[in-house]
Amino acid sequence: MEEPLDHGPGWSPVTGALAELAVQLSPRVLSARPVEFPRLSLGLAAVASISWSQEDDERARRDLQRLGPVLATVDETKGAATTWVTKVLAKLASTAAESTAPLAGLLAEATVETVLEEVFGRYQRRTEAWYGSYRNAGGNGKVGLHQLAVDFSHSGRRAEAEGFLVAALAEDLRRAYVGLTRRGTRRGRPVVLLDNAHVPLGRRLVEPVLRHRTDGRRDRLVVVAASRDGGHDVLRHATRVRLPEVAHRAPCPRGADITSGVLVVELTPLSAAHTRSLIDRYDPAGRTPANLPGGVHRLTGGRPLGVALLGRAAGEAPAGVRATLTPGALLDLTVELREDAPVRPVADTLLAELLPDLRPEEPALLAVLAAAHDEQSARALARTRLRAASADGDVALRIRDALRADGWPDGPAHFVADPLLRALLLHRLRFQDGDAPAYAAWRAVHETLHRHYGPEPTPYRLRQELALGRAEGAVTELRGAFPDPDVRGWLDRLRFIASAPYPRELHRPGPDPRRALALGQDPGGAPPEGLDAEGVSLHLSVRRLLHAVWLLTDPLALPDEDVIDKLAYELRQLSGRHLTGNSLLWDAATHWPRDIRAWRSLSSPPGPEDGA
Repeated sequence: MEEPLDHGPGWSPVTGALAELAVQLSPRVLSARPVEFPRLSLGLAAVASISWSQEDDERARRDLQRLGPVLATVDETKGAATTWVTKVLAKLASTAAESTAPLAGLLAEATVETVLEEVFGRYQRRTEAWYGSYRNAGGNGKVGLHQLAVDFSHSGRRAEAEGFLVAALAEDLRRAYVGLTRRGTRRGRPVVLLDNAHVPLGRRLVEPVLRHRTDGRRDRLVVVAASRDGGHDVLRHATRVRLPEVAHRAPCPRGADITSGVLVVELTPLSAAHTRSLIDRYDPAGRTPANLPGGVHRLTGGRPLGVALLGRAAGEAPAGVRATLTPGALLDLTVELREDAPVRPVADTLLAELLPDLRPEEPALLAVLAAAHDEQSARALARTRLRAASADGDVALRIRDALRADGWPDGPAHFVADPLLRALLLHRLRFQDGDAPAYAAWRAVHETLHRHYGPEPTPYRLRQELALGRAEGAVTELRGAFPDPDVRGWLDRLRFIASAPYPRELHRPGPDPRRALALGQDPGGAPPEGLDAEGVSLHLSVRRLLHAVWLLTDPLALPDEDVIDKLAYELRQLSGRHLTGNSLLWDAATHWPRDIRAWRSLSSPPGPEDGA
C-alpha cells in the first residue's frame, strides 16, 4: 500500500489499508455476488471529513474521490460517478456556514447523510444503525458515526476508532458469507493475507480482530498474517504447530488472553530438493550449472522469496552466460517480473523485498555497515563514513535496532548476521555507484576497517586486506604461524580470514581468478625474500590453500571439484610438515571436502560429519 502524496489528517495507514482490502475482496466470483462494504464505506466517509474546511473545498473533493472505489462496492454505477461528490460538497458548505459547533462531527454527519441518499439503496441505508454500538452512541447510528469522526480526529482516541473500522470490514464480510440460502450468498470463509504483520500497521489491523473475538463478537474472517517476529511477547498464549501438521489439523483453543486464539506456524525453509525443482522449472533444458541450485540454496538459506527470484533470473539469463552462472552472477542480472513493466536489477529487487519498510536513505547506510563485524566496528564506520547521518556513530545503533524490530537475527561474527541480506548489501556497496574499476565506496569502507584494527596483523585486519584484493599479508602471517602447536587455532584463523567478501568484477567473463591461484596455475608472484627452499615451498602451499578455502566457502561462488581435490592435497601435505598437529590437518583434509560438497560450513574442529 502506497501512502497518498496529498493526504490530510482524515487518512491514516489503517484507513488506507482497509480501503485497499475492501476493493481486493469485493470482485464477483463464480455463482456469487460481489461483496458489498456499506458499513466500512460509511465509517471511512465519516473519518475522511475531519480535515475539511470552508477555505479548502479542493481537499474535500480529493478525499471524496479517493473514497470512490470503496463506495463502488456498494453501487458500482453511483460510486464510480462524480455527481455525489458535488452534492456532498454543497451539503458541507451549507452545514459549515450554519454551524457554530466543532466541525469534525457535523461534517461527518453531513457527509454520511449525503452518501446514504446518493449512493446507498433503501436496504443498504439500514447499515447505518450498526454504528449505534460505538462508544457513547446509545444505539443511534448517526451519533456513533459522529463520535467515530471526533475520536479519529484526536490522537488519543484514534486507535479505538480505527479498531471499530476494522470491525466494520469484518462485519461486512460476515454478512456476505452468512444468511438465508439466498442465491448468490458466498460459501466458505473470506481470507485476508497480510505481509509484514509485525510492523505497527500490521498489528493495528490484526489486534482489533482478536480483541473483538475475545469480547464475544464472531466473524467469518480468516486472517493469515506473515510476521518475522514469531517470538513476540504478545504471542505467548498462541498455539504453535509445525507447518506439516497444519495439513491435518489446526488446533486453536481460545482462552481469556486475546492471543490464545492465534495459531503460530513457523514457515519451513525450502529444502535443497525443492530449490532444485524450482530452478529446473525456470530452466527445463538444464542449461545452467548442475550445482547452481545448491549454491542458490546455500546463499538464500532456502528462503522462498530469494529462491524464486534467483530461479527466475537463471531462466531469463542470456543464453551465452547460462552455462557459467554462479549465485553472484545471478545478482548481477536483471529480471522481468511483469510483462507491462521494465526489467529490474535482481539484487536491488530482492533487497527491496527483504527490507520493505526502510526509509529511502537507510539502504545506503546499511550497505556501509554490512561490512562491519560487530557494533564497535560498525560505529567506527559510521563515525568515519557516515558523519552526515551521525557524527558520533549512533546511526549504527539505530540501524541495529531497526533490523531487530524487523525480525532480523543478531550474530557475533557480523553486524548484519543474515548471509543473504549481507550479500545483497555488500553487492550494493560495491556496484551501486557504477564506478568500476575504482570501486571507491568499497575500497573506502574496507580501508577504514583495515585502519580500525590497528597495525598488528590480526585476523580481522588480514581479512580486510583480502577484501581489498591483497592476499600476501595473510599468506605471510599464516605461513609464519604454521609451526605453532595450536593447529586448531591456525585452522580457525585460516577459515576466518578466508571468509572475507571477494572483490568481484561485474559480468567478468571466464573462471574465477582464485581458481588459478588455488590450483597453482597462477603462481601469484614471487615469495618474500630471505626464505630458504622449505620456506618458499610452505609459502606457496599456504597461498594455494588460502585461495582454495576463499573460493570454496564463498556463498556467491560455486564449488569446483578440482579445487576441492587440491584443498585436500594441500592439507595432507601440510599435515606431513607439522611436527605435532598432523592429525588435525589430516582430519581437515578428509572432512572439509565433505563439508563443502554437503554445502555446510567448514567444521571446527574438523571431524564431525554434521559440520557442526
